[in-house]
Parts: sequence; structure tokens; C-alpha cells
Amino acid sequence: MADISLPIDYRALFHALPGAYLLLAPDGTVLDNSDQHVGVSLLPRAQAVGRNIFDAYPSAPESQRDLHASHEQVRRTLLPDTMPLLRYDLERPAELGGGTEERYWQVTHYPLLDAQGQLQYILLMPQDVTEAHRTSRAADEAQKVLDETRQRNQFMLQSLPVMVWTTRPDGTAEFFNTRWTGFTGRALADTLDWGWVEDLHPDDLPTTTARWQAARDQGTSYQTEYRMRRHDGSYRWHLATGVPRLGADGQIQMWVGCNTDIHEQKLMVEELLEANEQQAALSEQAYQQFQKAENQRETYESLFTQAPAAICILRGPEHRHEFVNPPYQHILGNRPLLGRTVAEALPEVVEQGFIALLDHVYQSGETYHGNEVPIRLLGAAEDQYFNSTYQQFRENGQPVGIVVFSFEVTDLVHARQVLEKLRDAGSAAPLA
Repeated sequence: MADISLPIDYRALFHALPGAYLLLAPDGTVLDNSDQHVGVSLLPRAQAVGRNIFDAYPSAPESQRDLHASHEQVRRTLLPDTMPLLRYDLERPAELGGGTEERYWQVTHYPLLDAQGQLQYILLMPQDVTEAHRTSRAADEAQKVLDETRQRNQFMLQSLPVMVWTTRPDGTAEFFNTRWTGFTGRALADTLDWGWVEDLHPDDLPTTTARWQAARDQGTSYQTEYRMRRHDGSYRWHLATGVPRLGADGQIQMWVGCNTDIHEQKLMVEELLEANEQQAALSEQAYQQFQKAENQRETYESLFTQAPAAICILRGPEHRHEFVNPPYQHILGNRPLLGRTVAEALPEVVEQGFIALLDHVYQSGETYHGNEVPIRLLGAAEDQYFNSTYQQFRENGQPVGIVVFSFEVTDLVHARQVLEKLRDAGSAAPLA
């Protein structure tokens, strides 16, 4: 049993308290501190006692100002005061390398009163929350980056001039971009799950659902053509493609795909096939060329890097290539693109007016839609034709670049030109 008659060394007890404590006189003079406070303050006790707290532990003026305000609050009210998070950097001793060390504290001041109720001491209890604050700040920064990435991805999904969709592994639709709902005129809520099948032509539904089921069963890419009902009630032909995203275990995690309007091309092919028997070979060639153009778009592992069209992102008013997908790079051969402006990478398009067109889209925000636009690339013997969309994108309300979406239609233009010649020849032929 402890001998309670022995005197207690309260100073030694104070030094050994399990916490960082600093004892101040009412005027802010340091009277004593606990051993833990000595450790976190990086200053020996002998160099602090007897000095004003702000002389003993110098820091930024704004930190001292906030700490002084809390002292005044305690002196005035004689009540404890807990400060908001306080940044109070400490001078590092020379033996520890010198300089200052960034620190964050949660500080509470307790008034200690004498028998007459007068303020005798101020007990300062600082809790070093530097690591917790840094962790929180890092988490906030990571969340900010994640949010910005999500917003950018959402913008890309919504701005691509094709109908983008995603489904769960079982094929249940969970996302359609506004291109889809804008085309059909039906609400997103009515289109999700299996509601999208109501947009298909009844005659195409059995084949479409059978191919979709087969792709899901086999885990292979999906491609088919079907007619979709537009908001005005008319049906238009679409090419639908989709690929599965596999996890590390090889299991399907989701499906992602897009629909492209091919109605005019489809009708053109049908017209070529019906022209006459002598032109059947040409018609078949035109159709096969279209199918080849569609099939050559690699089944993409991700929506942005392997979309079934040529896509690039041009950053800044100088239109510097920030991102190009494989189809875009393929059109331009082995030219170095990333990090270079359009004028640097494609000097031949400057005189063709494309820089001025990009400048207008970037500055005005007006989206450009080009149909069968001819481009003469360096080293090419003849023009190539593209259906292109240039759309400004913004960050924090300011224009920062342009998304370019292009689809080469050179073969279709050539096929139409042949058809037009056939028509002209037919109309010019003398009657028997």
C-alpha cells in the first residue's frame, strides 16, 4: 500500500503527464511544460521557461495573432477556449538540421483560477494533428482529381457524336448518353434496363436480341445493324458495336458500346444493288468497302482510346495534341502528334483553312459539323473525305480545348460519284 504521508512532487508529476501541456502565466510567460510538449515543440524546457510564448516559439504573425486572440478570450471570459485548426510552424534546432517544420495543431486553453476566482494560470493543451491534416488534405486532393476525371469522362461520353451505352455483365443497360435519348425522344428512365428494345423496329428485334445474347454467352465483341425509331416516328438504320470489359479473373465486368447512324449509307448501298445486274459487282464492292471501314475500327478496350472513329483532343488556343486514339494516328501514319500543335504536326492543313476553323470553334464555342469535308494530306495523291465534328470543351467555365471526332467516308464519296456517273449515263442513253 502506498505511503500517502510522503510528499508528492507535483512538478515531476506534471512533467510526466501523458499529454502535451504548456503552463502559462496570465500574461503569456512560459512557466513550465510537460515532457511530451518538450518533444513536440522541438525546444528544451530550459530555453522556453521564463520567456513569452511567442518569443520562445516564434511562428508566422497570423498564427501568433490567432493564438493571442484565444488567450484574450480566456482572460476575458475565464472559460476554456478551443481554437479552430491552427497552423503553427516550429523552428527546428540546428542539431536537427535547422529551418522550420510545418505543423498543424488542435489547441485548447484552460483557465486555472485561484481561491478568489482570479485567473492564475492558462493551461495550453496542443494536440499535434499534422499527419492527420496532411492525410485529410491528400484525400481532398485525390477526391478533387477523381471528381475532375469523372466530369471529364462524363463530358466525353455526352459530347461524342455517337450514341454511347453501357450495360451490366448480364446485358442490363445502365447508361445511355444524351445522343441516344435525343434521337429517340424518350426519357432515360424509360430506356434503361431493357426499355431500349422498344426503340428497335419490330422486324429487327429477334435477330438483334439473339446476337446480343450470343455475344454475352461467349464473351465476344458484338456487332449488328438494326433500325431505330427516331423521335418523329421514322426508322433509321444504325450500326451497333459493343465490347466486354474483363476483370483480372477474366470475368465480364461490364459492356460498353455505341451506335452509329448509317441510314444514308445503307440506302445508298441498296440503291447500288438495285441499279442493274451489270453493276452488281460495283455495288457489292461499295458495300464491302463500307463494311470494311466499320470493321477496321478496333474493338476498343476503353471508350476513349479505342472508339470506332478518329478522335483527338486539342488543348489550348494553339490546338496542341493532348490525346489521339489509334484510328486518328492511323490516318496520319507515323507522324509524331502528341505535344505538337496542329500547325506543327499537319502543316499542309493550314492553307486548307482548318486552323482558322479551329480558331473559330475555340473562340466562339460554336460546334462545327462537317459532312464529306475534303482534306489533302501530305504525300497523298488525292483528297480524303471526312464527316467531322469539332466541339469546344470547357473547364471551370473557360474554354480550354476542342474535341475532334472524324469518320472517313472517302469510299462512300467515291461510290456515290460512281453512282451519279451511272445515273447520268443512263439518262443520256438514247431510246431504242
